[in-house]
Amino acid sequence: MRVIAGKYRSRPLRSLPGSDIRPTSDRLRETLFNVLCSGNPEALASTVWCDLYAGTGAVGIEALSRGAGMVHFVESSAKVAALIESNLKSLGITAGFQVLRFDVGAALRRLESAGVQADFVFLDPPYRLESAYEKSLQVLSESKLLKPSSLVIAEHDRKFDPGDDLGKLLRTRKLEQGDSGLSFYKPLSL
Repeated sequence: MRVIAGKYRSRPLRSLPGSDIRPTSDRLRETLFNVLCSGNPEALASTVWCDLYAGTGAVGIEALSRGAGMVHFVESSAKVAALIESNLKSLGITAGFQVLRFDVGAALRRLESAGVQADFVFLDPPYRLESAYEKSLQVLSESKLLKPSSLVIAEHDRKFDPGDDLGKLLRTRKLEQGDSGLSFYKPLSL
């Protein structure tokens, strides 16, 4: 596993042995960021990200590598949060991030109370926890973390459909690659 592009291009990222963590594959991350950047390498400059169920931190680190201004990594496991910090340290990243060791609901409440507004929210719960998608997307749909231009991206098993609309979130695009899928959601305008 490596950083695909940007400042930290081709630098390796570590994972943990076993199947507790399923990092977003290099290929799927490349597809995701190609969609988000649409050929504009400055598209992510100074953006704010929330990387929920962050695992290795690969998606948030990729965003930082491509110019994101701030990434809030959310990971409830202390061991896995330490892995994210280790990956950040190995790349020499010392600013522009926050690692929150809370479950997603508590972290979202904390970020919201701090006045954070995200341009991008990426969530990738363990595929076996299908109910976590609906719960997380429902909470996000009501959250002040999102602004009208925010984009929420859910990585999921290709065979699982997290839904077309959840609360005030509407799916605008779905991509499938290998065994994985990406669903893109925008807040509904009121």
